Parts: sequence; C-alpha cells; structure tokens
Amino acid sequence: MKEPVTPEEQEIIARQLGRPPRALRAVAHRCPCGQPDVVQTSPRLEDGTPFPTLYYLTCPRANAAASRLESTGRMREWQAELAEDPELAARYRAAHEAYLAERDALGELPTRATAGGMPDRVKCLHALAAHALAAGPGVNPIGDRAVAEMGEWWASGPCARPEGEA
Repeated sequence: MKEPVTPEEQEIIARQLGRPPRALRAVAHRCPCGQPDVVQTSPRLEDGTPFPTLYYLTCPRANAAASRLESTGRMREWQAELAEDPELAARYRAAHEAYLAERDALGELPTRATAGGMPDRVKCLHALAAHALAAGPGVNPIGDRAVAEMGEWWASGPCARPEGEA
C-alpha cells in the first residue's frame, strides 16, 4: 500500500539517502522497524527530466545487503536461469509489464525503459528488491529472491533516527 510521506518521514528518507529525496510520491514499503525502506517516485524529476525508477530502495542497510548479493554473482546466476526456465522468464516479463503499467499510469515517459534490467536481464538487484517489496510477494520472482537472500537488514533497529533521538 502506498502512503503519503509525512514531513518526519521525508527527513528520515533524506538521512537514509544522505541527500534530499527527488520526485518523492509515497512510501511504498516499510521496513519491519517501521521506517520507510522503499519509496515510490514520479516518472519525472521536478525539472521534467525522465526518471524511470518507480520504486527506490532508501534504507542504507537494505542497499548494502543488495550490493553484497550483486558482488557474489547472483545476478549472473539468475540471468542464466532466466534463459533456461521459460516459466520464470514469463513471470519476470509479467512483473516488468505490471511495473511499466503502474509507472505509466503516473505519467508516460518518452521511451518505455526497463526496470532493473527487466524483462530480459537481471541488472540491478536494488531496483528489483524495491519493486518486490512495494508490489508484495509473488509479483517479481527475481526481486522476491533478492529480498529473501538479503537477510534481516532491519534486525539491529532503525537505520535513521528522527531528529533529536539518539
């Protein structure tokens, strides 16, 4: 469920990212610690520049977990599996079409860009995990795998505390 971003959450997201968020529309997923870990963004930045990333992983711990997976070669393994498993490839293509339909409903871009490499490649586990968290289990099979293998990034508590909290 997409929820409006409160001023306090916008502040937390800025601390998570280390900069003010751009094209922010909504909180698309909350970490089990309660803070936003995925946001939904507009298809265009404030100045009109196309911004094809509909879902953005904001939690630095989740980002680090996705980066660790990428460094172990999981993208290559899953890419190879896509070429060998027509059912997986069909589900991944359906995830891509669902992603584009949702993004296009907010505003069409001049080109129908890919999301995390979809539908033919596994390119960015950060984008795929963000989509899987925002869409819920069963929508993006590669994103679901990434989320499952990222571990419990939230286990040590919130990654960004509200202003004034230790």
